[in-house]
Amino acid sequence: MEVPVEYPDLTLINAILNLRGFKVSRNRVPQSGPTAFGRRHYYLIVLSIGESRVHYDDRTIHLDGVYLLLLNSKVPYSTEIVSEKQSGYSCVFTESFVLPIMRLESLQQSPLFNVGAMPAFKLDAQQQSRITNIFDTMIEHEATDYLYKDDLMRNYIQLIVHEALQMRPTDHFMQYNNASLRITTHFMEMLERQFPLENLNEALLLKNAQDYATHLSIHVNTLNRAVKEITGKSTTAHITERIIAEAKSLLQYTDWSVSDIAYALGFEYPNYFSSFFKKATGNTPKFYRTR
Repeated sequence: MEVPVEYPDLTLINAILNLRGFKVSRNRVPQSGPTAFGRRHYYLIVLSIGESRVHYDDRTIHLDGVYLLLLNSKVPYSTEIVSEKQSGYSCVFTESFVLPIMRLESLQQSPLFNVGAMPAFKLDAQQQSRITNIFDTMIEHEATDYLYKDDLMRNYIQLIVHEALQMRPTDHFMQYNNASLRITTHFMEMLERQFPLENLNEALLLKNAQDYATHLSIHVNTLNRAVKEITGKSTTAHITERIIAEAKSLLQYTDWSVSDIAYALGFEYPNYFSSFFKKATGNTPKFYRTR
């Protein structure tokens, strides 16, 4: 879980993520105390075999046996290894690595991106065998120089997500009434429902924090406090990140003009969009498309 991500050391893992944005490994981890509680800048999928505890936002999940964990970068968590030895697999990746498949509804409904979803799934023998085979295949292909290896890894991530979506999340946790989590979950779901934009007749209806607060029938300050408490980021930051992600996808995978993309994303003038995109990415939309 947390320890597998940090081996052989956190500096090396961060270097790998900065270089490529993806790492898959087999793990064997000794007993350890809780890791630091907080948010990560990556997404994590773990096949965990042993006994452990995951302190996830306002709940504690006790895992004893074989579990699949899908942990996102928006909800704070820490992990501790209870059993003498813990084994399994881990796959860690950045948001930019999965950008080409972020438009898929299945990914958005999974715990990787749905902050309100439970992240732990208890596996039976058949499920363990299927997930183990996927990880083994990922590791095998990761060692090759196949030109489209990243696309292949993204497909395996999707496959694990589909396996998880067919399972029932574990109920071995303590959960507390948390209005902030409910508000944040509704906000994130509402944000994702606006995407992807699939034709030029579509356009964003909700463009800022006030728009979302109005649709949620709450004061904008209440929305901002809840989202900041749960995710550590402002409402505006989440809206900006999602618009930028959609803009990158449209620039890469459609033939829409920059002006068409600007209007679809709710910008009154194309130059406003260009300035917004450059401020967030360091590049103009035209440069990003042709690089």
